[in-house]
This record gives sequence, structure tokens and C-alpha cells, in this order.
Amino acid sequence: MPFAALTRCLIALMLLSQPVSAQDAPVQTLLQTHAEDLAKPSRRTIQPVIDDLAESGLPGIPSFLEAWADKGIVQRDADGLFFFGTREGDLYVLRDVDGGADAGTVGRREATELKPNAGVRRLIGTALVRFQLNDPDPDRRRAALESLTRSPSEDLLAPLRASIDTEEDAAIRARKIALDRLITVQFGSDVPTRLAAIDWMSDQVSLEARAALNGLLTTDTLVGTPPAGANVARILQVGRDLTERQALELLAAEDILPPDVTRADRDAALVAAIDAGTVNGIPVASLSTEEARWSAYETLVSAGTAPPRPPLDAIETLLSDNPITEVYDEDDPVITTAAEAALAEVESRVARAQAADLGLDALSLASIYFLAAIGLAITFGVMGVINMAHGEFIMLGAYTGYVVQQVVPDYTVSLIIALPLAFVVAAAAGVALERLVIRHLAHRPLETLLATFGISVAVQQIVKNIFGTQAVPLTSPDWLAGAWTLNDVVGISYIRIGIFVLAALFLGLLVYILRRTRLGLEVRAVTQNPGMAASLGIDPDRVGMATFALGSGIAGVAGVAIGLFAQVTSEMGAGYIVQSFMTVVVGGVGSVFGTLAGAGLIGGLQKGIEFLNPSNTLAAQTYMILFIILFIQVRPRGIVAQKGRHAQ
Repeated sequence: MPFAALTRCLIALMLLSQPVSAQDAPVQTLLQTHAEDLAKPSRRTIQPVIDDLAESGLPGIPSFLEAWADKGIVQRDADGLFFFGTREGDLYVLRDVDGGADAGTVGRREATELKPNAGVRRLIGTALVRFQLNDPDPDRRRAALESLTRSPSEDLLAPLRASIDTEEDAAIRARKIALDRLITVQFGSDVPTRLAAIDWMSDQVSLEARAALNGLLTTDTLVGTPPAGANVARILQVGRDLTERQALELLAAEDILPPDVTRADRDAALVAAIDAGTVNGIPVASLSTEEARWSAYETLVSAGTAPPRPPLDAIETLLSDNPITEVYDEDDPVITTAAEAALAEVESRVARAQAADLGLDALSLASIYFLAAIGLAITFGVMGVINMAHGEFIMLGAYTGYVVQQVVPDYTVSLIIALPLAFVVAAAAGVALERLVIRHLAHRPLETLLATFGISVAVQQIVKNIFGTQAVPLTSPDWLAGAWTLNDVVGISYIRIGIFVLAALFLGLLVYILRRTRLGLEVRAVTQNPGMAASLGIDPDRVGMATFALGSGIAGVAGVAIGLFAQVTSEMGAGYIVQSFMTVVVGGVGSVFGTLAGAGLIGGLQKGIEFLNPSNTLAAQTYMILFIILFIQVRPRGIVAQKGRHAQ
């Protein structure tokens, strides 16, 4: 016996003969009983060893298995003991496998590093999952479930089920139950249990559940009569399920081909039959057409010197004699029938979930359009001004948020500061525009439109000169990161939820101002009948300035909200000006609730068109504009029409 092997045997006998030492080093004692297989593992011999280690229940085994899989275990040549080993130059720093205590160092040439191959590492990973499913650390349990998701195994089904009852974390418990159903469907052998798992999946909309059900319904295409007991999905019909060419290709793959005579075969037979310038008595000179050649060939067939052409129904006969069927890979028809019914129910649930998700998207987009357009609706309704620079107020608000974040790095605090500051900045810009330009162009809509358009271009260029042409970041706080996800289909980002809440707050604020304050009373009076309001002592100029400040300030706040998820550039406002005007016109000029209705209609319409034609967003914009043109023809005053002389 070699000296090293004798030494290992002696150490093992010493460990076994000393109860106290064995109790102090139970992992080492167990490892020594499998020392040879651990040193030279193979997939054939190592599985019983790993099973023995896993079934021992020793708390130190998971750490050993993890280190072994990561090539962090060494065996000291002098005595055959195993250690956690870290390579440092020409030395291994050793730690005891029982407790991890320092065990000194050993030269690189005096120890052997255990290097399991890929197959052995997979077996180790499977064994680790058994321990991790009940590990006190929730992160380790989640890691075990992720590993099980990537590589489901029938061997781990029983440990997974056993761990469900003792699981205290609700989310992890739900994940364990889901994995139990998924693995049962795939690997289970008990039909009632598999049927129960399929029934559970019929209430889900997750991608995993749909993939598992589709996995039960995979088929193979067979040519000819299926074997006895085959679970036939359907018999394919030519013209409905596949083309004639596809059917012939399947037949040809099985060396089942209809007899055929090509033109080359025909011509070869005719040439071979030429005798004294004739073919079976027919002059060669007369065989100048296809019809004549085929007719001559038929005389050869009648004489028995050429093979006959196949009948016209040869392909139909072949397909009748050799049906093409799809056969389920799953042998049990009860399982496939249940899977088909469950998948139909899941697809119905998915369709409803997609409708709900589309509704959330439409609501989110409508909130953005409402914020962008409500200021324009107020100023347009009160002053009749077509303000093409309204989008630049949105842009100024976004850049205000960016500047605040450069000064205040805390994103939550900076957002709290940026929202009111953006209102003030945009409101001041709106007042300046109204005082310096618009009031001097009163009742001259064409000049006002051109002037505000020119101002919008000028403001964009000024911002480019200050901030550059590249987009700048407006970062949202951590509590606005991510998305609220109901399932694999329905979800909406927290930023969009925040914008919806912001839109609802402004809706309530504007309704209160317009219905419960003196300014609101004056705005409504000027909107409905400016002449009568002036005769009652209301200053239309002052009301117009206040209204312009309010509408512009709201646009600035909208800019901060939009900048949290969109690029902040000098041209960002131009992307919302068209939608803002459409929202105002469709909803009804000067009406808060009309703007809300218009935003909802346009947002829902745009998302609906994009859903039907997701590959072409430009088409969605085009169809939406066409719809709005038709809508205005039917209802020119909008959804909520204003009353009074101004409405005329």
C-alpha cells in the first residue's frame, strides 16, 4: 500500500477511534470516508458521495459544497485531510472545514486542489439547493429558488414540497408553491397531482405558467399511421393546415414519393423509340408541341415500352394512405386535454390583463397631456391667444428642475424645491410674454401666432447657448424608481403614477380656484363675456395677466414631471405643443373638465392605435389627427362646449 494512502487510513482510524475528536470534527470525519472519490470525482462515482454528504445534516456541509464547487478545497498530501484553501503565491492558506478556524499554511506542491468538472459542479449545485431551501437566511433561500428555476429537477421536488410548510416569508412561500406546481407539471408522475397543478395554472397569467402549459402541448409531426396508443393532437389537412408543397416535402423526407414522369424522362423515352424517323408510327417532325409529345408518349405507354404517368389524384391517394398527424409529446390525453383548457383560460386572462395594462398606459398618457395642456386651455379660453411658445414653458420648468438638482444633490429634496420653483419661473416668463408682446397684439390672432412662434424659436436657441445641445439628466428619487407590477402583464412605473397624482392635485386645485375664489369668478366672467365683465368693473388685462401666469406656471410644473422620464432638451416643449392644442380643441376651449376629457380621449386613442399597430408610431399620430379632424366636424365646440358670447 502506498505510504500516502496508508497515512490517510491511519488518520481515519484515529479519528474514528477518538469519540471526542470525531464530535469536534464531524465534517472532516465524514469526508475521510469518501477521500478517494472526493480526490478524483466523476459523475458516475460522486453522486452517492454527494447524497451521503447531503443526508448527513451536518451544518458545515453547505459551506464545504460551496467551496468545493468554487475550487476552494485542498487536500493536504501529508495526511490526506481536507481544508478550505486560498492560494497566496506559492502557499495555500488553510482553514478547518469544521468551523473555519485557521489551520496554518502549506506549500503549493504539498497540497492538491480539488477541481470538479462541470458535471460534478451541477451535482453539487443540486445538493446545495436542498440545504438552501431551509436556510435561515432568506437571501440563500431565494438563491436556491432561482437556481431551481434555471435548472428544475425531479430530484428536488420532494425537498421543495417539504420546505413549503415551514416557510415563514409570504413571498418566498408563494414562490415555492409556484415552483412546486411548475416542476410537478413537467416531471410529476402522479396524474391527479399534475391535474391539480394544471388547474392552479389556469388562474395565472405569468410567463412561466404559459410556458409550462405550452410545454405540455408540444407536438411532433408524423407521416403515416401513428403508433398504437399515440396521443394524436390532430390530422393535418392540405390547404388548411399546410400547403401541398409542404405535404410533399414531408412525404419525401420519409422516402414516400408519388410516381412521376418528367418532361426529360418523356423526351428520353421518345428519343429511344425513334425508328426510321418515327416514334411508334408517328413522324418525328410532327412532335413539335408539348401536346403532341405527350400523345406520342402515351402510345409508348400503351405498347408497354414506357412507364405510365401517375393519375391526377396520385397526391391525394398518397396523403390518404399516409396521413400527416401531429402527436403530442405528452402520452396521457387526460393531461393534454386539461392543459388545452387551462391554456385557453390563461389566454383569456392575459387578454383582460392586456386591456387593463393598456388602460393604465392610456391614463398615464392622458395625465401628461392634461398637465401640458391645462395652462394653454385657460389662457386660450380667457384671452383667445394661440400661444405657440407654451411648449417652451414646459421646457423651462424641466431645466429649472435640472438646475436645482445641480445645487441640491438630494433628489427628493431637490424635487420638492423644483416643483414650486418651476411654477414661479414659468409663471414669470408667462407674465413677461403677456406684458411685452401679447397685450400689444390683442385681437390680432395671426400676428400673435407668428410672434409667439418666433419667441419659441428664440427661447430654444437661448437655452441651447446656456446648457448646450445635448440632453441633460433630470433624475427621479429612489422612491419613484421601478414600477408597480401586478403580474407579468400589468404594470406601470412609479413616475407615471406620480404624474397621475400630480395631475389629480392640479385638477382639484384649478376647480377650487375657478369655483371658489374671486379670481376664478373673474376668469369665468371674462371667458364667457369679456365686454359685460369689463362693464361690471373687472379689469380684463389684469385677469389675462393672472391667467397667463397661472397657465404658464402649471406648464412649468408639467415640465419637471415630464423631465423625470423624458429627455430634457431645448426642443422638448415642441413635442407637446401639438398634443396640447389638440387636447384643448377636442375638450372644449376654456374648460378644465373639457381639457380632462380631451386628454383622456386623445391619450386613449393614441395608445389604442399604437397597440393595434405597434411597429409604426408615426401612423398612430397620423390616424389620431385624422380622427380629431373628423371629430371637430361633428362637434366643433369640443366635448364640453362653453356658453356665452365668447363661445360663439
